[in-house]
Amino acid sequence: MKIALFYGSTTCYTEMAAEKIQVSLGADLVELYNIKDVPLSDCEQFDIIIFGISTWDFGELQEDWESSWDDISSLRLNGKIVALFGLGDQVGYGQWFQDALGMLHDQIIPQGANVIGYWPNEGYEFEASKALTEDGEFFVGLSLDDETQYNLSEQRIEQWTEQVLDEISELIA
Repeated sequence: MKIALFYGSTTCYTEMAAEKIQVSLGADLVELYNIKDVPLSDCEQFDIIIFGISTWDFGELQEDWESSWDDISSLRLNGKIVALFGLGDQVGYGQWFQDALGMLHDQIIPQGANVIGYWPNEGYEFEASKALTEDGEFFVGLSLDDETQYNLSEQRIEQWTEQVLDEISELIA
């Protein structure tokens, strides 16, 4: 079982989170791909995929994701297992916290993927987010805030990766 982790990173924070996720899941299990360097369609070779994205400024996409955005709708993800994680700043941009994560989720769902890794919104303080589930209790993926809650990121990654592995096991059993 191989897991592909595709991410875009401008300031290296998303890349560092991707590397921590890789280590937590097992370096031999996860292959990292920066979407700046590889086409997004390369993810179709894998049955299990993690996408990492950060929200910029007032709810905007990270530049590499923005460049690849139109490619998402043509991805063949039907039946694949997909998990998402995002980075954002809940204090400085609390009205748009994790919006890019929510926008990516909304693009992935119509492709028929089995999305896993929903994350509780407890322990965050923000005004609004496009990344919340309809009931508002969960983010559509792991939510990290390395600006104001850096000290919680490693613990959140550890818990989330355990959750993701459990959910993968349930789906492939």
